[in-house]
Amino acid sequence: MTSTVPASLTRTAEGSALQAVLLDMDGTLVDTEGFWWDVEVEVFADLGHRLETAWRDVVVGGPMTRSAGYLIEATGAAIGIEELTVLLNDRFEKRIGRGVPLMPGAARLLAELAAHEVPTALVSASHRRIIDRVLDSVGHHHFALTIAGDEVTRTKPHPEPYLAAAAGFGAEPGRCAVIEDTATGVAAAEAAGCRVVAVPSVAPIAPAPGRAVVPSLEHVDLAFLKGLVTGKG
Repeated sequence: MTSTVPASLTRTAEGSALQAVLLDMDGTLVDTEGFWWDVEVEVFADLGHRLETAWRDVVVGGPMTRSAGYLIEATGAAIGIEELTVLLNDRFEKRIGRGVPLMPGAARLLAELAAHEVPTALVSASHRRIIDRVLDSVGHHHFALTIAGDEVTRTKPHPEPYLAAAAGFGAEPGRCAVIEDTATGVAAAEAAGCRVVAVPSVAPIAPAPGRAVVPSLEHVDLAFLKGLVTGKG
């Protein structure tokens, strides 16, 4: 976990119902969910196995150990989870070496949050090496706090990553707005007690109390996030 939380950001949050915004990375901030699936297909092809398209919905958004374990069991590949994890991370890091595309509306939203000094964190199930490589492209300065999947005891769908992010800002989870693209991430955020904006990337997500569902980040701005937290959205 890395944190650079200026005192001014914390003070700004104290006077607002919305105390912090916590964003997922793959499929939410950057358009990389497809990259992960392509990498998984390629790695398993090298191992002599073909992945079924239906499995994509199962592995999307989850911790790598869970995804790797599922694909090993589904294919019967003769490889361990730790070795497969290294292969997947190596291949993905090479894939994003030339930069990653932001999701529509992401740049505008990040700029608006920065302009209003809203404490903003990146909370991902991806490993630290992958997060840092993505932020080399996107810009580390957008986030005062980043939490990686290999830096917590239990990653998504467990609430620990979002609880850690809220605690890092000294914020109440119920006054944090989380933006996620998968059911796994939504489950983690809601279990932590956060308000959630779901922007589905691969599989549909239904609306629910305390949760808004939108087609893209182009429908999300600071006023929308404030309304979500206050119940006026």
